[in-house]
Amino acid sequence: MDFGLVLQTDPPASRVVSLMKRAERNGFSHGWTFDSAVLWQEPFVIYSQILANTTGLRVGPMVTNPGTRTWEVTASTFATLNDMFGNRTVCGIGRGDSAMRVAGRKPNTLARISEAMKVIRALGRGEEADLGGTKIRFPWVAPGAELPVWMAAYGPKALKMAGEEADGFILQLADLYLTEHMVKAVKDAATAAGRDPSEVTVCVAAPAYVTADDSPGALAHAREQCRWFGGMVGNHVADLVAKYGEHSVEVPDELTEYIKARQGYDYAHHGRSGNPDTRFVPDEIVDRFCLIGPAEKHIEKLNALRELGVDQFAVYDMHDAQEAVIDAYGSRVIPAVNA
Repeated sequence: MDFGLVLQTDPPASRVVSLMKRAERNGFSHGWTFDSAVLWQEPFVIYSQILANTTGLRVGPMVTNPGTRTWEVTASTFATLNDMFGNRTVCGIGRGDSAMRVAGRKPNTLARISEAMKVIRALGRGEEADLGGTKIRFPWVAPGAELPVWMAAYGPKALKMAGEEADGFILQLADLYLTEHMVKAVKDAATAAGRDPSEVTVCVAAPAYVTADDSPGALAHAREQCRWFGGMVGNHVADLVAKYGEHSVEVPDELTEYIKARQGYDYAHHGRSGNPDTRFVPDEIVDRFCLIGPAEKHIEKLNALRELGVDQFAVYDMHDAQEAVIDAYGSRVIPAVNA
């Protein structure tokens, strides 16, 4: 199993670079960041520094979107980084929850994401793409250039599209039941589209907090540090409920029940521990969606995720133990999972 580190690009950027270097030393293969231009600093500028200060780490957004950047600019940025540092980028893409809403726009449609994925992937590989009736290509992209595009998804139509079109599937939660349900949907869609389902990389991303023991105090602190994640996922779930209803065969109740007490969301606290808008998230959801507890519990759950077809686990490292979790994964978790 591969391991990734996910960060927000809060200033100073030098700390983001430092944590990514630490992750590579500890056996992580991927470095991811949020991409929301109003809330955080520009990630692609920071990727250049991360790539220059690491040797093999692959970087990319979790996730960018086709609305805040024109597609040829997105593709050119990835292609330039790959030309400078080798094929070491991945384009994670999604609807643009925070990036679009903070700027006063609605998240992108699946049709727009589909079109963008095709254009960005083709241009990043030096191939021709149709940009709204105008065919273009980058004449400077060298032979052998690659740009995998991984799609974030939760709902049934998005899962189907990820299986049909994306090189990878990003699932932002680590609940075993829901992971099994959603990975199967993606793989079945890939098979139905005539693809080899094993060619669709599956990446599960969620907060991880390694505690010294499983005492009530230690677990309670870890839950409070990770409760924000249930609120972030709740934004996407609320959209699904609005579209499909509270009880629908299209969306499992296990995903929708917990947001009934949700009362709104302020993106000023997005993705941060102590987010006051996530008090509605119960402990059970934190435990199901995240990896919390002693290292042995992380190893147990990661092995279970791998059995469900997960190829990479990406650690959301937004809490008060960033270095400690990276080091614990490097010294105890990753070696045990990949023994």
